[in-house]
Amino acid sequence: MAEDARNRFAEDVFTHRVTKDGKVLVTWQGRTVTTVSGRAAERLVSRLDGADRREVQHLLARATGHFKH
Repeated sequence: MAEDARNRFAEDVFTHRVTKDGKVLVTWQGRTVTTVSGRAAERLVSRLDGADRREVQHLLARATGHFKH
């Protein structure tokens, strides 16, 4: 997992939901910001399973594409 110099992953700002058709809906502060589908969704779900809370936040932030901002 990447270093979190600003300690942003200490809080749970990202959540996710997996739909019946395998899409992953990533929400930030209650708003859906990204939908991941297909093979990328399968990889994301497999990485999220078994990840600790901070790592889940990091993976979801990366999925949005704005994890460095």
